[in-house]
Amino acid sequence: MSTSLPVLSHPEAAKAFLHDGERAAWHDDALWYVRSKRDRATDLPEWEALREAASALKAHAMSRLAELLEAFEQRATASGIVVHWARDAAEHNRIVLDILRSTGVKRVAKSKSMLTEECGLNPCLEAAGIEVVDTDLGERIVQLAHQPPSHIVIPAIHWKKEEIAQLFHTAMGTPAGESSPDALAGVARVHLRDALLHADAAITGANALVAETGGVVVCTNEGNADLGMHSAPVHIACVGIEKIIATRDDLGVLLRVLARSATGQPVTAYTTHVTAPRAGAAMHVVLVDNGRSARLADAEMRSALHCIRCGACLNTCPIYRRSGGYSYNHVIPGPIGAILAPAVNLDAHRTLPFASTLCGSCGDVCPVKIDIPAQLVTWRERSAAAGMLPAGYATLFKRLGPLLASRTRFNRAGAWARRLLPVLRALPFLRRLNPWTRPGRDLPVAPAESFREWAKRTGRLS
Repeated sequence: MSTSLPVLSHPEAAKAFLHDGERAAWHDDALWYVRSKRDRATDLPEWEALREAASALKAHAMSRLAELLEAFEQRATASGIVVHWARDAAEHNRIVLDILRSTGVKRVAKSKSMLTEECGLNPCLEAAGIEVVDTDLGERIVQLAHQPPSHIVIPAIHWKKEEIAQLFHTAMGTPAGESSPDALAGVARVHLRDALLHADAAITGANALVAETGGVVVCTNEGNADLGMHSAPVHIACVGIEKIIATRDDLGVLLRVLARSATGQPVTAYTTHVTAPRAGAAMHVVLVDNGRSARLADAEMRSALHCIRCGACLNTCPIYRRSGGYSYNHVIPGPIGAILAPAVNLDAHRTLPFASTLCGSCGDVCPVKIDIPAQLVTWRERSAAAGMLPAGYATLFKRLGPLLASRTRFNRAGAWARRLLPVLRALPFLRRLNPWTRPGRDLPVAPAESFREWAKRTGRLS
């Protein structure tokens, strides 16, 4: 099964999603609901202190990355875990495939892992004749539909229950038209339980690696990762090297901010600490670089490695909510994807740093305080320096410079714009010239007065 997507610019890919206005509006509302749950869950007196602590402990871990990874390896190996190192996605896939072949594995139960999505593990294993069943419910939905996830926490957020009903009817034989969430979940539970209990191997990701204990920490709300790793004779945890933290105390901080930021829960339903293989079973940890060391060497961008994959920036972003996850053409969409993808290939993802209003909401909700807006601006600057701006942009902004540098000129231009905007809104050819006005968008209605004029008139500005 291939889950690759064609590489399109963000505006081109967003256009396809926006053609279905009803779905775009529903997608927007669904994600804002999750964002609202996050707001209620983070209404704690110590929330900002927790964010500061989470940011500091991740920065500390990245500053000692090699040392902490080696400490983890030593302690995990002493407990019977086999640790492997992968330079890139291809080496990661080879290591996993070699482990599975050496133990005669034919069927794998896999829990949600953005790292394995990043590495393209599923197609690799399937090409080798190994069946892979994604056991997270959302992941299973998109796997059955031959799609990649559209969200890093809620993989099938773009699917409606009626569409899932049709998919399950085709794939699992549920009654036609049965769209009750409880009924569909019940059928999925039986289907996935069989895969989990009869798999030859379990593959999971990890939310953290603890150097102090040599432990792997996996958080889920469905318990599927626990069933897989505690049932299968082989457990392989595939983990990016940035998931390392120093101590159990650090883990306590991360767990408090993770669930609240991701789904608005005080704590994830299942948090499992694995520090050794089960008796009679084997456990492997594959530590993956795949460009992370290069990001660590980039002083302006290294804090992107602090990301704990909570998805809060996606849920709050007005662009992601209205354009969908597939418009980013990267394994990780949304604001965090817009700063990670250009580090992989700036030319292919040159439009992503511009898929933002720079409203700052992503930075405000980030539990580890990554300054995403600042990094978006830096990627824009790098795109410009590399000559990747669309034709005319450089000239336009060069001409705007003197205007924006003078309050008098800016105020005069604003007054003229307020007079001209009603005329410009009526000209249909502008929609063909400006991608932001097609489809489903329009120029705003011009205010009768500027903010400064309003503030002066109402006495709020002396």
